[in-house]
Amino acid sequence: MWDALVSVAKNAYTAGLGEGTVPRPLIMPLVHGELVGMIWARPLKGGQDALTGIAELANIAAAAGADEVVLAWETHDVATACELPVVAPAPCLNMVLAHRDGHVLHQFPYSEELLSLSPEGRASVAPDWRPAPAPQPDAELVPPIQAAVNFSFIPLELDHPSPFGVTVVLMEEDGYRVRLTEAFAF
Repeated sequence: MWDALVSVAKNAYTAGLGEGTVPRPLIMPLVHGELVGMIWARPLKGGQDALTGIAELANIAAAAGADEVVLAWETHDVATACELPVVAPAPCLNMVLAHRDGHVLHQFPYSEELLSLSPEGRASVAPDWRPAPAPQPDAELVPPIQAAVNFSFIPLELDHPSPFGVTVVLMEEDGYRVRLTEAFAF
């Protein structure tokens, strides 16, 4: 499953960078090894809004009762949006596989090959994936990702007949892009 999730994330980043955009942070909750879906952060403003918007990705994992989560984000993009220092390697696709009792950070650094420039100055690039460093158990995570990991395993207490369904609807209304697998679609 892990290799498939890495492949999906790399393909999404390759496609996004080719279109001149960096995909937003993404969470992929799992319940008993089964993928719930893929949820991308809502449009983020800088600073506190970005910190909050990324941390709120955890809501869907908590509502689903996830026992594992995978989060993916780009180093420079999250640091800039959250007004945090950029920590090497950058550019880099980061993925963390988290459980209740710990996490492992995987980093996939890349260099950018310029494909084209739009009239507005937006660069389309192709990532040239570099050798990945060894996975880092319990590595320090940037604050919004750490918050998302922490909150993913705290059950949501909603007075609603379908806590998961209402969470999905509310997140979509807030601008999160939610793509559920067939097993979790409602």
